[in-house]
This record gives sequence, C-alpha cells and structure tokens, in this order.
Amino acid sequence: WNALISDADTIVIDTRNAYEVSIGTFKGAVDPATTSFREFPAWVEQHRAELVGRKVAMFCTGGIRCEKATAYAKSLGLEDVFHLKGGILKYLEEVPAEQSLWQGECFVFDERVSVSHGLVEGEAELCRACRHPLTGPDLLSSKYAAGISCPHCYDARSDEDRARYAERQRQVELAEAQGRAPHIGR
Repeated sequence: WNALISDADTIVIDTRNAYEVSIGTFKGAVDPATTSFREFPAWVEQHRAELVGRKVAMFCTGGIRCEKATAYAKSLGLEDVFHLKGGILKYLEEVPAEQSLWQGECFVFDERVSVSHGLVEGEAELCRACRHPLTGPDLLSSKYAAGISCPHCYDARSDEDRARYAERQRQVELAEAQGRAPHIGR
C-alpha cells in the first residue's frame, strides 16, 4: 500500500465523509468532501476525466466503502483501481508508526471516537449536538460548549436547539454525579 500511494502516478482518494477526513487521512489524499457516501458516485463521475489512465488507490475505515467505490469506478471503465484491504483500521493495526503514511487519527463509529497506530484510542472527542469529531483547536473555540455546540454546528443550530442540548447535558452530568448509568443520549 505504501509503495502504491507513494507513486507519483497514483491518485489517492479518501472515500470517507468530510467529518471523518477532518481528523486524519493519508498524506496527499484527495478529499471528495462528501457528507454521505451516497454522494461519492457523483463525485467519481464528475472527476472521471482526471482519473482515466491513472492508478487510483481508494481507502476507507474498514474496507467496505472503498471496496464498493472500487467496483463502481471499474464499472465506469477505470482500469487500475485499487483499495486498501481491511481499511485504515487494518493498516493502523499492522503497519508500525515509523513506517506509516497515515497522518492524524482515524474516526471510528463507537465511543472511542478515534484511534491511532496500534488501534490505541485517540484524543478526538465527539460533539454530542452534531456528532462531528473534535480536535484540540475545536475544543478551545468560543463556539464549543460540552454537549451543546462546536465550531462545526454552532451557526447551524438555533438558540432553542442549544437550550435542548444544554438540558440534555445537564441531565447527563447529574446522572454521572449520582453514579447512575450514563444517560441514554450518550
């Protein structure tokens, strides 16, 4: 994989959604800036001319989306299309950090939020309002309030939304202070 994506003739494409890409990706990878994988086929069609005659290497978190993306690209007539088998997670599990071309953390769809090399839990946190992963600068933003808002959703949410989120956060903190199981919204 490292040799393939280091080849100047290879276009490396991150098939994940923009919020996943925001905390980590492979060096030099193209980010299609999709909000949903359903948008990816249209992106490939729009950029097909740039991909024809080139080696294309695609990757995703666990290997499923990039496998589908590879099949779709081949159905459009692209020939030298490859994907990272087992996805980023397998890569981070097997490739030593000193040999890795991965930059940042990998978003995961569980309470860990992100992982790094060796599948060690990362440092990213999750905005409980919009579910976007948050890094250090996000947490320092004036638009960040735990459980209520972050720089990615603050301007898209109403005061009423933030009031609801604040009440939910209050209930979460109260339950935790009383030693009860985490609130269902968490």
